[in-house]
Amino acid sequence: MINNNNRAIRGFTLVEIMIVVAIIALLAAISIPGFTRARKRAQATTLLNNLRLIDTSKEQYAAEYCKNIATPVCSDLKGYFKSNSILYNAMLTGAANTSFKDAKIANVTFYINDTNTLPSINTNGAFSDAVDSNFWSPFSSN
Repeated sequence: MINNNNRAIRGFTLVEIMIVVAIIALLAAISIPGFTRARKRAQATTLLNNLRLIDTSKEQYAAEYCKNIATPVCSDLKGYFKSNSILYNAMLTGAANTSFKDAKIANVTFYINDTNTLPSINTNGAFSDAVDSNFWSPFSSN
């Protein structure tokens, strides 16, 4: 005859499972703000790189058309970007304007400005918690 009293019942108790869940929740609470900040910083770096690309395209435009002081519009600069790139498509939507919006990243607005002035950006304070004010230097940010 088999004695059922000697068999060990295996498994986790409710208290053990609750402790594991609490540890996982604590780790998530610590790491998620860091991931969010890293994502915002990466987006800000992308925007800063876009400002550099816009400035380079303005310089190429001025050199190609022998214009010392000019305010190019989006349609003037679109030829200096790779077809179907984010900036090329943004230049298509901005066409005759000297500014355009990037709705994919925090709905920011880029301002092309004239050829003697660096382009600028209005972030509406979307990145103030991820980057400091010197991050956008030498480009200006509102």
